[in-house]
Amino acid sequence: MPSITNIAEDIDAVVDAGGEQQLQVPESLPVLPLRDIVIYPFMIVPLFVSREKSIRAVDEALGENRMIFLVSQRDLDKEEPAGEDLYTTGTVAVIMRMLKLPDGRIRILVQGLTRALVEAVEDEGYLKARLGVIQEQPAPERSLEVEALVRNVRASMEKATNLGKNISPEVMAIVASLDDAGRMADLAASNLELKVEDAQSVLDIADTTARLRRVNELLNKEIEVLTVQQEINTQARADIDRSQREFFLRQQLKAIQTELGEGNELAEEIAQFREKIESCLMPKHAEEEALRQLKKLERMHPDAAETATLRNWLEIMTELPWSKASADNLDLAKAEQILNEDHYGLEKVKERILEALAVRKLKEKPKGSILCLVGPPGVGKTSLGRSIARALDRRFVRLSLGGLHDEAEIRGHRRTYVGAMPGRVVQALQQAGTNNPLIMLDEIDKVGGDFRGDPSSALLEVLDPEQNNSFRDNYLGITFDLSNVMFMTTANVLDTIQPALRDRMEVIHLAGYTEEEKLEIARRHLMPKQLEENGIATKNLHISKKALAAVILQYTQEAGLRQLEREIGTICRKVARRIAEGRTEIVRVTPLNLYEFLGAPKMFPDEILKKDQIGVATGLAWTAVGGDVLFIEALRVKGKGTLVLTGQLGEVMRESAQAAFSYAKSRAVELGIPEDDFEKYDLHIHIPEGAIPKDGPSAGITLATAMVSSLAQRAVRKDVAMTGEITLRGNVLPVGGVKEKVLAARRARVTKIILPQLNRRDMDEIPKELFGEIKFIFVDNVREVFREALKDKERPAGSAAPRQSRLPQAAAPSR
Repeated sequence: MPSITNIAEDIDAVVDAGGEQQLQVPESLPVLPLRDIVIYPFMIVPLFVSREKSIRAVDEALGENRMIFLVSQRDLDKEEPAGEDLYTTGTVAVIMRMLKLPDGRIRILVQGLTRALVEAVEDEGYLKARLGVIQEQPAPERSLEVEALVRNVRASMEKATNLGKNISPEVMAIVASLDDAGRMADLAASNLELKVEDAQSVLDIADTTARLRRVNELLNKEIEVLTVQQEINTQARADIDRSQREFFLRQQLKAIQTELGEGNELAEEIAQFREKIESCLMPKHAEEEALRQLKKLERMHPDAAETATLRNWLEIMTELPWSKASADNLDLAKAEQILNEDHYGLEKVKERILEALAVRKLKEKPKGSILCLVGPPGVGKTSLGRSIARALDRRFVRLSLGGLHDEAEIRGHRRTYVGAMPGRVVQALQQAGTNNPLIMLDEIDKVGGDFRGDPSSALLEVLDPEQNNSFRDNYLGITFDLSNVMFMTTANVLDTIQPALRDRMEVIHLAGYTEEEKLEIARRHLMPKQLEENGIATKNLHISKKALAAVILQYTQEAGLRQLEREIGTICRKVARRIAEGRTEIVRVTPLNLYEFLGAPKMFPDEILKKDQIGVATGLAWTAVGGDVLFIEALRVKGKGTLVLTGQLGEVMRESAQAAFSYAKSRAVELGIPEDDFEKYDLHIHIPEGAIPKDGPSAGITLATAMVSSLAQRAVRKDVAMTGEITLRGNVLPVGGVKEKVLAARRARVTKIILPQLNRRDMDEIPKELFGEIKFIFVDNVREVFREALKDKERPAGSAAPRQSRLPQAAAPSR
């Protein structure tokens, strides 16, 4: 808060000897809102004015009687305050000087005259207030309380100055000679650097005695703060002096101990390191390097920077499990039981794990392959790794590689860098405490690379059984045998994994679950887990099978189980609230009352088309989160034979559409398409949900079916879905993701699926219960697809039906 200077002369200029104000205050004055300051009567302060409205207010005051109303605003951050943003009490002041600055601001020197109360505020391009002057109530003459308060204020200001408060000697001289209690209160408040709220509280008090009492309270509070501050400074100086004294004493003690040959702390630490190195049973090369660095540490000064680096290196070296291994559980029956307890289904993965365990039982140290579990999110890849570790009685460590860009995260930093540390693989071994844990490298498909290196290349050595027996970490500087470690990786897609890295792993695909599998997993695993997490006993909640099936169909649409678990958790939380409120009766959840717990259904299955339509074919697609159904639309419009493709199609899908179009052109007569139609009409192909990018060759036969349907005006059967790549000769080539596509078709209630003949081998992966619901048709040529998917062309009523001709038999694809 600015201090009052030369106030004694200014008091006489404004107030006469009798204390009566000589200046008459108008009823209305321009308003200058103040930020972070409160100005009292008789206070002279320089102010910088930059806001446009404030500048106009100053100009208006200078043009009238040089008087302006100064009032603080409540919100300091408000740029354009209105009447309600200002305090109600302010100070009428006179502008003594004004100076315009080059940057557009103005600098004014103001002197407070008297307190005033805001009655109304108007906006005339600047704020203008109607005022009521506050008549100060003088203190009673010769009042003992006032005299005591005045003396206390003088003494407190002197004490504050002695404690370090920055109050000028001129102000202290005025305080010593000032007899007016009201001015004494204002003068003291203006020099205390108060918060705006506290300073305003002093300005609001018209009664002199009450105002002096309030200032005395604020002064006492300030003295308490200054006292504590001085104690803190004194303590800090004492601590510094003590630390320096202890340093010199320790140096003297070291010198004495050196002379006597006693108590060297570094020597004791070196002895402990040597004992740990001997007990770790390191390989010969590692032990030699550790002892060499230990001798180097002996010759170092204890306070040298290199000493701390060597200490850290030796600590990590002695904590690594060089020879400590856990015993594998070689009981195949017990391992199979554990795997079945933790996971339902996933027979292929379990079989592969048991095979690896059987090999280890027959051969002590086999070179096994690295397993890579690939599948949509939420199908249990990471939890399966934890279950495998439990079945093998091994420690489990998970390393998340998502978003990893720095090669040093795998290989470690060289010790020359400040803050260097070993790579994540070595840290995982240190965390596991054994040299044969199961390390799960999660999200390996999301590893990146930039100017700091490519972590995928560093993983080549880690995941190669032929090389990882001599893995070299940059921080350790020596090799470590990783051949005992069982590595597993997880990914959502294989496309982003470096080919050389993918070649080192045995890929096991985990497709999405069927509705029956989800229902069984929910009953066996998800329900008990959520009941335990929400503190609910089984006697308090019962969810029927039909209700769980309804949750799966109407509230989730995923290949995995995460959303299903969240929905079950929602039901459990609502039941937990009922129990907490004292309603302990059993809650039975059925399809009829499911709405009360989860609200309206969130998902609706992709239903098949309502009727057979011309130019609309049902295709099957694979995505990273499971299979999906897509409808391909074809429309014949007048034009010049152009093929138009929309729906954000990728380059491969565009080429498939062009191949299908060329095939239709070459077989126009055979397919019942007038040849001149390709010159008279354009063909527009569109795949809905245009915001989603689509690519891949597996929609080839679906595109061809939609095209031929539109050109030949033959309707596509509504209950048929298909997938397969097409060639220019009409051959149908195999595609991937068959299981995911079949599950998507089942969700859409499709009853017939057309697949390439070479995909018959993938039927082993299809759940057996689907064969009773869906008919699978395998084809070699696209003409077989047309025969199964297209209906005969409808004839006008009353016309004679021509002699029926069948499409020629499909030729076997040439290979």
